[in-house]
Amino acid sequence: MRLSSVGKSRRFSVMTSTKTVPISALPLPPSSHTLTRNLTPDPETPSPAEFDKVLRGGPSVQRRSRLLADSAHFSYVTPCPLQFPFRIEPPEDGSPVADKVAYVEQWLAQREVVNERTLAPSGSLGVLKKYYAEKRDEPRVLVALAETALQDCLPHLDVGDAFGTLGTPSLSDAFGDDVKPEHASEVAVAARQELIDVLGGQAVLMNLDGDAETRWAPWSLRYSGHQFGTWAGQLGDGRAISILSTPHPSDPDTTYELQLKGAGRTPFSRFADGLAVLRSSIREFLCSEAMSALGIPTTRALSLVQLPSLTVQRERRETSCILTRAAPSFIRIGSFEALNPPHSGIGVSQQAADLEALRVLGEWVGRRVLKLEGVKWGEDGEGSKWGEKLVLESARRNGEMVAGWQAYGFMHGVINTDNVSIMGLTIDYGPYAFMDVFDAWHICNHDDGEGRYGYKWQPNAIIFALRSLVTTLAPLIGAEAELGHAVSSGWAKEDKIDEWRKKGTELVKDEMERVAQDACAQEYGRLMHRRLGLRRYDASDEAELCRPLLDILGEHKLDFHGTFRALCVFRASTDEATRSLFIDRLLSLCGTPHNLDMSKAVDDWRAWLGKYAARIENERAEWVREGEDADEARKREMRSANPRFVLRQWVLEEVIRNVERDVDSGKRLLAKVLKMACSPFEPWGAEDHDGDKSTLTAEIKEERKYCSLGDMNYLGYRCSCSS
Repeated sequence: MRLSSVGKSRRFSVMTSTKTVPISALPLPPSSHTLTRNLTPDPETPSPAEFDKVLRGGPSVQRRSRLLADSAHFSYVTPCPLQFPFRIEPPEDGSPVADKVAYVEQWLAQREVVNERTLAPSGSLGVLKKYYAEKRDEPRVLVALAETALQDCLPHLDVGDAFGTLGTPSLSDAFGDDVKPEHASEVAVAARQELIDVLGGQAVLMNLDGDAETRWAPWSLRYSGHQFGTWAGQLGDGRAISILSTPHPSDPDTTYELQLKGAGRTPFSRFADGLAVLRSSIREFLCSEAMSALGIPTTRALSLVQLPSLTVQRERRETSCILTRAAPSFIRIGSFEALNPPHSGIGVSQQAADLEALRVLGEWVGRRVLKLEGVKWGEDGEGSKWGEKLVLESARRNGEMVAGWQAYGFMHGVINTDNVSIMGLTIDYGPYAFMDVFDAWHICNHDDGEGRYGYKWQPNAIIFALRSLVTTLAPLIGAEAELGHAVSSGWAKEDKIDEWRKKGTELVKDEMERVAQDACAQEYGRLMHRRLGLRRYDASDEAELCRPLLDILGEHKLDFHGTFRALCVFRASTDEATRSLFIDRLLSLCGTPHNLDMSKAVDDWRAWLGKYAARIENERAEWVREGEDADEARKREMRSANPRFVLRQWVLEEVIRNVERDVDSGKRLLAKVLKMACSPFEPWGAEDHDGDKSTLTAEIKEERKYCSLGDMNYLGYRCSCSS
């Protein structure tokens, strides 16, 4: 497996101690840790063995939009990226079609993965088999592969010579890759090709017969949700298919689920085609890894595989692409809402509640996903209760997650309850944006006319989602409180539900909000203290420093991240002339210099920097270490908290434009941007070089450009949900 020099240094210790295998030989988790063996399948596809019959005889059931049974948590479904509506041609010999339904089923079956082929050599005996379709062979191009996600989630995955095929990352010379790929062995080539086939939706790994404990097939989750505050009924994985789950080699109790986004229709696709375009896939790929590098909880992105001959219609004709993402779980708050939907208020419920299915899901999530502490699973007594603990743990996690969003100026754009992870992971990157010039009222989603999910209101949106979780689990929590132990099978008594719902809501609603708000406030305070280089917490810091700083940034339209990065080199003990020069540097970060009130801005900065300098001096002793300068120590620590590189809208548009124009050169530029996004705190572009710029290399000059505010036309740029 070929890595870049950065990848080699970062992953050497992991990869030398972990045996790697092709994707088809990755170990499966034990039954106790496998979602499909603990939750309830769609009755139309009740098991992998029965699903095999569906694939061969009636595959349309997995491509038709339909409501799943009230008790179902998921449906087995295979990747099948095709244009939709399907282009079903009449028989080549011109013969009439007597049974059109049977003809459609036959046409689909020929494009389903039912033909077994040889696995890539691994030296390991796995249980999965590899299947291809008879009449579906889309060209597949590996556009990107994330070393960071590979290291963190799948260090035991052998990608063969995949990195060698992507070229040398470059901003300045994307067309001139002078590094010849190392000669790869047949084994390495086979591992890479199998990886691309599986992650490109061409091949599917399954085990459809044999030992029931090792049977395996891909699946999509059922969930519902509130969209922009209105109940939307069943939603589900309309273009996402989980293909594999594997234990982490250093922590077998933690499994990572691999999910293809844009791999074709599922029962949840409604009127859509189940596909994703290159543009939106690049955005999610880069941001997933950028958020992880910033320390914000997130799903991860492993790869991008373009399907160049499969075009789709959005605002324009675009090329389709499949993104592979990884997470311990993709379960959302909407997964719970589907099982106990609201029956009053805005929106109409399509389905009845299934409180037994709610119990099953809750026990799985509490035990295997959230790993709730202190719960005595399978026992009696107070210690066995889990409902309230599940709500509060999800509240804590989501509170900390949204604090990271606010501290680093990330705007999600679509915080519907089906887009809020039960684990508190940032999930489903659509019309997101990172703050450029600071604007607390900024709305990044062009389709969010009311500003419901604007930057300022993101914590409120998370609280709304958590309230929906409370409403869903309230009857179970109330029942546990009355019974004095966890509920068991058959717990839901019709005549007690309303009473339990009321009791459960009273028990947990206010506490949930307190936990979420406290977690958010504490984490936000911690992050902002790190960004300001403050080790001690003073009660006045928020009112005296944090809020006034943001007010200055907002009033004078200053670069949010650029300002924090500049403050890293501020020294409290400077004379007036030096401080004036520093203020000039800060004001050079204005996004609209033609509108800047220079006099007021200078006065505002002078006043704030005076308070900041006094605060720094007041804790100087806490920074002094033997033989180390306190200012240098603070600068180093601040630079590890304030990114030099930010994934701005103009950067994303530049990458997308280059990849769409020419994928071979574009993927090298994408790889360099990924490298910068994964190491955002590095001094890209020779940050400390203040000498002759003509001495800088073309690559370093481009790095500087990519670390700037960039094209002013993109300041405040808003995407639509289709992004």
